[in-house]
Amino acid sequence: MPQWLYEQLSQTVDHPQLDFAFQGTVNWMRALAILVDNVDFEDANQRAFYVHVLPRGPINSEADVFACERILLAMHNLAALRAFGGIEHKYDVVRSAIIAWYYCIYFSAQVMISVASGAAPETHAKTDKVWYSDIVKQRLVVRPFDLYLNSLISRDVDSEIMRIRGGNTYDLMNYPQNIEEALGCIYSYLNGTASYEREQMEHNIMQGKEFKKLGVKNFRTKGARQLRDAWLAKGEVNFLTQAFRYRGKANYRDSIYLSYGQDQSLRIEQFVSDLTSVGEKFLRMTCFYVKRRIAVNSWNEFVNDLNNNGRITIPLNLALI
Repeated sequence: MPQWLYEQLSQTVDHPQLDFAFQGTVNWMRALAILVDNVDFEDANQRAFYVHVLPRGPINSEADVFACERILLAMHNLAALRAFGGIEHKYDVVRSAIIAWYYCIYFSAQVMISVASGAAPETHAKTDKVWYSDIVKQRLVVRPFDLYLNSLISRDVDSEIMRIRGGNTYDLMNYPQNIEEALGCIYSYLNGTASYEREQMEHNIMQGKEFKKLGVKNFRTKGARQLRDAWLAKGEVNFLTQAFRYRGKANYRDSIYLSYGQDQSLRIEQFVSDLTSVGEKFLRMTCFYVKRRIAVNSWNEFVNDLNNNGRITIPLNLALI
């Protein structure tokens, strides 16, 4: 069947690649869902993972309130994801579901930051960097959310991806069926995000005064490469970096791939379910950490308050955390 819109868009320089975009989006979330569906995310093991986390001292009531507020915002987005699961035609909500998933992750990450250090970063980029330094590097997240790269220099990325892959040869184009295939997918997406971030940083470097002073147009000269690598060495990729890129692909890049083309209704239905599962596991992990850090009274009062005054369908039983 002719696809007029796609044919017209394909004539542009930055045309959408429907199949490629769809596979990357769906397969990464399927991989994450497979990996969080394991004993590491059972309540007893989550408690054990955070058993050595000490209560914050001295008590920071303002940070406690900020954390509870962000938990509620994260839960609201998770509640939306659960509601989307009840809609018959999932294509109608799939793009909105990705946005709800992202903000469930984003607000949860802000919660962890606030109870770790009291920081309250106000932008997505700052949240990414603080979560990396205060949470990820402190080993306060459970795999697969703990993976990161601490440099964007190509040789460094290649070396680290090879190390964590071991002998795993699966990539993001495989719809994962098991843990080994799922791991291959997330390694592939981590590598792809590093490439994307490197391209963005290289573009920014070329717009800067230091690069323009060199009087060159690319990074082929030694001086240009040294300048580039000095900046790339400061770059990093973590789970929040990947989630933000993921949100952008759904909203801005690759255009129409979630709204048009071949009917993939069964995959879309599984995809919305996977978004919900991954968001829930991430938020639940967050709550186990938060409960160890904030004042006992603050947590208990927050739980009781939600039971009395919450107006959304509360998607987690916080009393069991």
